[in-house]
Amino acid sequence: MNTLKGKKVSFDDSYLNVELSDGRIISTPLKWYPELSKATLKQLKNYCFICRNTGIEWEELDYQLSIESMMAGKVSAKHQAA
Repeated sequence: MNTLKGKKVSFDDSYLNVELSDGRIISTPLKWYPELSKATLKQLKNYCFICRNTGIEWEELDYQLSIESMMAGKVSAKHQAA
């Protein structure tokens, strides 16, 4: 199985979208990630890829997200507890 590597991140009103290096796009609801759903658009756009592009980090928000967990449909533990 190929490693899922991110190329670009974008947002709309409801979704986090990650374009993968192979051209696929993963979209997951922002509400799955409470830290991201509460952030401003400026904060959301301030991301960087980590771990050889297999994860995304929002340093200002102290939040990291695995692209593999997005693909698997895993919801943030904080969202599950709500």
